[in-house]
Amino acid sequence: MYPTSCDTFVALPPSTEDQRIVFGKNSDRPCDEVQEVVYFPAKDHEPEEKVQCTYIEIEQVAQTHAVVLSRPAWLWGAEMGANEHQVCIGNEAVWGKESVDGEEALLGMDLVRLALERADTAERAVDVITDLLEKHGQGGNCMEDECGLTYHNSFLISDRTEAWVLETAGKYWAAERVKAGYRNISNEYSIETKIDREHPELRTYAEKQRWWNGKTEFNFATVYSYSNTARIEAANGRRCEGRKLLQKSQGHIKAETMMEILRDKESGINMEGLFMTTGSMVSVVPKDQNLPGVHFFTATPDPERSVFKPFIFVVDIKQLKHTCSPCFGEEDPVKKKPRFQSKPNRKHPLFLKHEGAAAIIDSGGVKGERIVEKMRVLEKQKLTEMEKYLTKGIEDATLLVHLFTDTVDEDVDVKDLNWEV
Repeated sequence: MYPTSCDTFVALPPSTEDQRIVFGKNSDRPCDEVQEVVYFPAKDHEPEEKVQCTYIEIEQVAQTHAVVLSRPAWLWGAEMGANEHQVCIGNEAVWGKESVDGEEALLGMDLVRLALERADTAERAVDVITDLLEKHGQGGNCMEDECGLTYHNSFLISDRTEAWVLETAGKYWAAERVKAGYRNISNEYSIETKIDREHPELRTYAEKQRWWNGKTEFNFATVYSYSNTARIEAANGRRCEGRKLLQKSQGHIKAETMMEILRDKESGINMEGLFMTTGSMVSVVPKDQNLPGVHFFTATPDPERSVFKPFIFVVDIKQLKHTCSPCFGEEDPVKKKPRFQSKPNRKHPLFLKHEGAAAIIDSGGVKGERIVEKMRVLEKQKLTEMEKYLTKGIEDATLLVHLFTDTVDEDVDVKDLNWEV
């Protein structure tokens, strides 16, 4: 079973309204995998301290930033997330001519979390990821079961001023800076001849492998990609459709625009099947340093049947460590489970409510229609409330400490199956 979808987007002025950066991602994972949204506060660490990632232990840094993450519940890293400095990151699985290492190392999802914890700008996140790749490599099973799914990773990273696309093949990489307009990535290499930064041996390695003759213009995607596979063709089709959807709203892209793109099923961006969209994220980050970023997460599968719930980083206010769901995190017993032992049940209360509501919606009828209507009303209400913070800033931070968890409770109420039509 291989993923056939995963898409990440960013739009910057002049493509957006009100001098804001809008980031979005659909995380497409096995249909039975639970995704959770978790918050970890900023923290100081002891000298020589180590951090246990999904498979390997690496050196810790002196201080880690506060992060909010959307992640498969069984692992340490994350599919997507943001930090207190308004850096946003999403990753994609990619394959190419460079073989994928099955040995346990850092997962791409570990690199997402590590970069968010350690970088205060998008370009510094590029530094963090590439330095860790050079030192520890990437590899290991990216699914909880024993299927042995492995891949290289690409990343879309944004902050208040710019975005970066970082695409990797083992330890080799190329990066492209995005200063304006829009950009999206899928499960294929997309950096061509506009390469703003690269691994020092990127081109010489390609020459040694006889992928490039050293004379023609160097095109990273052409040189490092498979010549042609059905998987690459599907990813290219989705990336093209995503670009068309961004183009359609050129100059007027906002949170609602990105949410609708992530809900689009005709393009394949909102994935269904054995691999499906199990979690979605949309972030709105003003260029004005005095205004907060707002990060919306579904924490449930299929954004069309989900509510995007807002999170705002609050300075000097102690927030709940886990903002959405119970998670095992670093103490997860799955890391030490015997081979072929069944998966633990990780379904959090919101996920369980979502399952029941989705079944009602799929069956048709008035009750399903009312659930969808109530979800959209709740989401619109939150978007309106967040617009005030995005425009005027935060006056009373105490009102935002439990913003996400309170909205989760409202979402659960909306999906309550006991109310009458």
